[in-house]
Amino acid sequence: MSRHGRASATVAVILAATGLTACGSGQSGGSGDPGGQAEAGTHVSGGVFVKAISADPGHLDPLTGVSLAAREMVGYAYESLVYSTPDGKFEPWLATRWELGDKKITYTLHDGVTCSDGKPFTAQTAADNINYHADPEHATFYYGSQIHKGVSAEAEGNTLTVTTKENDPFLLANTGTIEMVCGAGLADPAKLKTTTDGTGLYALGGSTPGATYTYAKRKGYTWGPKGVTSETKGLPDSLEIRVVTDESTAANLLLSGEINAAVVLGTDRKRLDGAKLGSVGVRNPVGEMLFNERAERPTSDPLVRQALVTALDRKAIGDVVSDGSAMDSRSLVVKNPLLCVAGGPKWTLPATDLAKAGSLLDQAGWRLGAGGKREKDGRPLTVKFIYDAATGTHAPAAELVQQTWDKLGVTTRLSANDANAWSEQLFQTFDWDTGFVQIAPGGPVTVSTFFAGATPDKGGNNFMFVDNPEYEALAKKAATATPETTCDLWQQAEAALVERTDVFPLADNEQRTYLSGVELEQPNFVAPTTIRMLG
Repeated sequence: MSRHGRASATVAVILAATGLTACGSGQSGGSGDPGGQAEAGTHVSGGVFVKAISADPGHLDPLTGVSLAAREMVGYAYESLVYSTPDGKFEPWLATRWELGDKKITYTLHDGVTCSDGKPFTAQTAADNINYHADPEHATFYYGSQIHKGVSAEAEGNTLTVTTKENDPFLLANTGTIEMVCGAGLADPAKLKTTTDGTGLYALGGSTPGATYTYAKRKGYTWGPKGVTSETKGLPDSLEIRVVTDESTAANLLLSGEINAAVVLGTDRKRLDGAKLGSVGVRNPVGEMLFNERAERPTSDPLVRQALVTALDRKAIGDVVSDGSAMDSRSLVVKNPLLCVAGGPKWTLPATDLAKAGSLLDQAGWRLGAGGKREKDGRPLTVKFIYDAATGTHAPAAELVQQTWDKLGVTTRLSANDANAWSEQLFQTFDWDTGFVQIAPGGPVTVSTFFAGATPDKGGNNFMFVDNPEYEALAKKAATATPETTCDLWQQAEAALVERTDVFPLADNEQRTYLSGVELEQPNFVAPTTIRMLG
């Protein structure tokens, strides 16, 4: 998200959970009850909840953190005005109620909310948060996707009023889901990289970067969703978040009972399913393909992009990339609260046709030469295909893509990326053409920051260098439409991206968090107030 919150780690970034219940839909996968365990147990208070994460967050700053690990860590100590449930509905949290008006929303805050340092969290603190994010100079995680320069907030007593200069059909979602920082943290944001300053049920107690982060339960907490307090039965006394980079190790720790939760994506799932461990899940665009459309890359030509995807057998590759659990993509929006997912998609994906793919490359000027390889002006058609080295299914699926494109006469160079390589290739060197590159937003406005925003060399998120006038026109119209019409426009905009092959949603699957000895809810990440330890 560049200086406005650039995705500097895995690009399968969880962007801010943006959404509007009226246009959303139910959660993909997972359980409606905390935990989704095969058999519910007795809730037992106390003890330590231990969760594995696959990468270190780098820092804990809720204002600027963008990686998956960073956003997960934010949720353990910081809270928002409203709680977004796993099925995309909004419930009271720091705010007890809200009222939407013309270009404004008014929240009434919960009485008695305090920060981890014991100081009160007031409507003025909430207003200060909104106004901080609305300042482009602060370049926060939420600026550009949920908060814009035309947004302002003011407080009177325990009432917060947020206004916007332009109509915003998602004003509740955009402002209600911002994770709030307390006054001391806003006054000195630099401290937030290594400490926490929120209203959360848990506060950071200690950390060893690259290894463990521990959070202690606060006393006197009374404002949780669904009436959760410090005394709610089943809550652990503390949380321990461990960095476990190897998925098989995480699976072993789950089976031994040494940890309570971990995301497992690859073949180790079979062992966990066989042991009848419960799980909660969110939709994961595991097979989503993006394209580098810079002028010097072969994928800048829509005919080349269309040819490459038309050649692919979506079912065969989808089965591999999803480890046999492929789901048809229904939207580019995959995270809670699933804004504008219902009723879609409006796009049509091409049928597999290798002959047609070859004809499209012929039209683009890439003709078969000596040795059966495509050439144009004396240079071969070479495509650099990148994928996540940490996602076990990406490598075999990429090899299947390579085999398919070999039949077209395309030379495919496979490149497995770690976190540093993602950042370098997508935002600095731009040395890639296509691959399994995913974004995972909760709303279409965030999608637009990638496909219609400024490019990285100009401080923006559009690392693909997409220039799609039809999409931009529809997105601009949708951004200020009425709540009744905005989702239809956003879905038309998505179709304009897919049908121009700016993105190819090959297959989704369910990203599962497996559970041992615990129940919980996971709207996107683990919700601390929902953790219930089992006896």
